[in-house]
Amino acid sequence: MPSPDLLNPNKQHTLVLIKPDGYTRGLTGEVLRRIEAKGYKLVGLKIKKASPELLAEHYIEHQGKHFFNDLVAVMSAAPLVAVVVEGDRVIEGVRTMMGATNPTLAAPGTIRGDLGRDWDTPAVQNIVHGSDSPTSADREIALWFPELVFHD
Repeated sequence: MPSPDLLNPNKQHTLVLIKPDGYTRGLTGEVLRRIEAKGYKLVGLKIKKASPELLAEHYIEHQGKHFFNDLVAVMSAAPLVAVVVEGDRVIEGVRTMMGATNPTLAAPGTIRGDLGRDWDTPAVQNIVHGSDSPTSADREIALWFPELVFHD
């Protein structure tokens, strides 16, 4: 159980994944720097090679879609960094910082706009994932950080 001062129950939490393409390109520090510079707090962090089973559960809403198998293959091919980030309106803030899913269309100044590009691969390699709602954040954090239990 984390120490009580690690998690603030009055703040919103989100899961950020620095995907294998971001990790292998050495962009972890830059992504985390941007998140911290925005004023958000990192409250959980781990480097791991995700299993296809974990990724299938993480991306459950995409099961059955044409890109699902390629997505799982790319995400399980190399280590990634999973981070729990805390702050006011952090889900919305991190998603804005990430930019559009397609790195070619992502605005300059965003993580994907500045650091990503189209690699002509079967699955989009766009450096980061961020939870898209409080419900998704709770589910994703429980998958990647079962040791972090949030109580209301």
